Amino acid sequence: MEEGSPEKIILNLGGVRFETYRSTLTAFPGTKLCSLTEPQALENFDYDPRTKEFFFDRSAKLFGQVLSYYRSGHLHCPADACRSAFEEELAFWEVPLGQLPPCCWTKLGELEGPLEESNMDDVEDEGREGDSQVLLGQVERRNGQRGAWRKPQIWALLEEPFSSRWALCLAIISLLFNIGLIVLLCEETRGFLHHINDTTTGIHPANVLPITEYQAMPYLLYLELVIIIWFTAEFVLRLTVCPDKKRFPRKPLNWVDFLSLFPVYIQLFVRSSSYTEHNLAVWLDFFRLLYILKLLKVFRLVETPLMLRVLPYMFRSLLRETLVLMTILVFEIIFLGVLFYYVERFEDLPSCLWWAVVTLTTVGYGDIHPISPLGQAVAACTALCGVMTIILPIPILSIKFKGYYDAAVVKEKMKRRKEPTS
Repeated sequence: MEEGSPEKIILNLGGVRFETYRSTLTAFPGTKLCSLTEPQALENFDYDPRTKEFFFDRSAKLFGQVLSYYRSGHLHCPADACRSAFEEELAFWEVPLGQLPPCCWTKLGELEGPLEESNMDDVEDEGREGDSQVLLGQVERRNGQRGAWRKPQIWALLEEPFSSRWALCLAIISLLFNIGLIVLLCEETRGFLHHINDTTTGIHPANVLPITEYQAMPYLLYLELVIIIWFTAEFVLRLTVCPDKKRFPRKPLNWVDFLSLFPVYIQLFVRSSSYTEHNLAVWLDFFRLLYILKLLKVFRLVETPLMLRVLPYMFRSLLRETLVLMTILVFEIIFLGVLFYYVERFEDLPSCLWWAVVTLTTVGYGDIHPISPLGQAVAACTALCGVMTIILPIPILSIKFKGYYDAAVVKEKMKRRKEPTS
């Protein structure tokens, strides 16, 4: 500015005039508003000599907060402002976002969920339409191959239950077979564990430790084999017609389908209906638990509730806070467990660590309890630390979930409005 220029500077923000002193704009050197007080400002910015004002095609509402920052030294975020727009405005005026006070960081934290939620639709659409998009690309590249045109139809038949009536029927049949596996799993655990005592030594059976063996009923095994053959054929067919072989192993449910095929085949390969419970039977029963995880495919037949779609994104955004919380919990377990060990002098340190875990989590089995007054004081502190550690994250989870859920509800309403009415 020239030496004879007035001490006041007029700013025109989208038709709204702001008037302030030059000394106010020089409060934060190095920013864009401070550069308006320099001599070359008339040439560098849009200056109207007739009205003697600088013009900026920016939001007057957000600029009011920026100008207030220069006047008072305190930066605040409007309650109804969009976070991305506010950050863009601060970047334009070269004001650091770190000047925001904790109260405004809370507002931005509440808005962070909806902003991150904007990517949720892309992920959901990718899950629903990603396979079909990849499928079309694969078909276009395989037009010259024999039978390539059939693979999209087979893939849709197996993976998209609502693409046709046959696809829906296959999905229902697979669901019924899956329920049948779980029923067989329950039946195999009823009455097939028994104890065999060795009476050949002449010792009274009451004085002999029983030997536990597992006996599988043949007809249950054969019924399970019939169902597993169905799932084997389905898995092989899905793997064969999959449009993207690299993407296929990335889905956890595909690994569940693959590993759940082994128990029956291994048991038949052993060629024995009786084997020790704690050896092969335990591992085979462990893999049979995957039958329960296969039930997650039922969500293909119904629309996934909005709450379940929001939860993964909320937990992903809270990963850092969860790791910090787990670190604090581990520290409390080790510190209080060791302290309890030296106060009460129990048998070993692992038992005291177990006591610290069940006390901090407010479970309290009562298998280990303090006896001395000092030990009771340590136990009281442990219980209070556990309550505080569990209670403090609850408001954070509630606020985060509410932000995600509200944003998801808004997006669902917007989608329904955009859908053409028949």
